[in-house]
Order: sequence, then structure tokens, then C-alpha cells
Amino acid sequence: MHDLSGSTAVHPERGDWIRTYTGGRFYLTTPAPEDVRIEDIAHALSQICRFTGHTRRFYSVAEHCVHVSKLVEPRHALWGLLHDAAEAYIGDVARPLKHAYGMDGYRRIEILVEAAVLDAFHIPLTPMMEWDVKQADLHMLCVEARDLLGITDFEAACWRYWTEPNPKLRAVGWGPQAAKDEFLARFKELTS
Repeated sequence: MHDLSGSTAVHPERGDWIRTYTGGRFYLTTPAPEDVRIEDIAHALSQICRFTGHTRRFYSVAEHCVHVSKLVEPRHALWGLLHDAAEAYIGDVARPLKHAYGMDGYRRIEILVEAAVLDAFHIPLTPMMEWDVKQADLHMLCVEARDLLGITDFEAACWRYWTEPNPKLRAVGWGPQAAKDEFLARFKELTS
């Protein structure tokens, strides 16, 4: 059982923080690599539903990340797995809202959290890695839209991020525990 005493407060130097699944503190505006724990990321992402929950069945950000990690070049797979890790700490915001006017503060915090994650896992992000993961991310987005939202005609749906979904890929919809287990297993596979 984790100690959840003091689940939220303000630190005089580091600012606001949240209590994480493992009982740690994560400082939202001053994140540090030592605050990042893979168990917290796996647990939180396994319980966050893609598309802000507007899916035909539960489909977690953790499952999405496992699939992305398998679509990229092997040397980019760890970032593929962790590319949405910031969402474990600041939540998943719908893409149109994230890029809307007035969301600059959220995006700045997201960049800070991503930097802490990159540092924590010693990932040297390169433009090629970023591009490869973004392409896989967008491809999975279309697979998920097909399987979870029922979009079959992307052009008619005015789907902004359209790419023909691979018919062999499926957005299954693992439950939270299975998604967490698969995420942690993939992390272990990529870091051992």
C-alpha cells in the first residue's frame, strides 16, 4: 500500500506537485528526472482512455504506446513507448484543444515534463527519432479511429491526420491491468 498522506501541496522552491501511484511527488512546473518512475507512467497511462474516452470500448494510452514502439525503428522504440509519458502526469488533452489558442501554458509544461522523461531514461532525442515516432503515432491514430470510432471513410470524415490504416494492425482494447503489464514488459525488453 502506498502512503498517500499529503496528496497535494505547494513546495516553496519547486511549486505545485501531485502524489503519484508509487507514493512519490511529481512537481508539475519544475519536473526533474529523479521524480519520473516507470511504474507511475505505466500505471497512469493504462488507466487513461484515448480520444478522451469517446471510444466504442476502453483503449488506453499505454496500449497505444506499446503499438507505436513496435512500429518504429528499433533504435527509436524506447521513445516510441514513452512519447506520451507526460500524459501520466498532466493528463491527456484532446489534440484540437491542446493546439487551441490559450493553451500555451499546457504545452510549455508538457515540454518540461517530456524533457524530464527523456533525461530520466537517457534518451537522446534526435530529429529523425522524433519524425519516426510522430509518423508511427499518426498511423496508430488512424488505426484507432477505424477500430474504436468506426471511421471508414477518412476523407468524408474530414480526418485531418489521414493515412491509410494498416489492415493487419488492430486497436484491441486491453484492460488497464493488461495494458500496464504489456507496457512494463515492453519497457523491460527495450532496456535490458
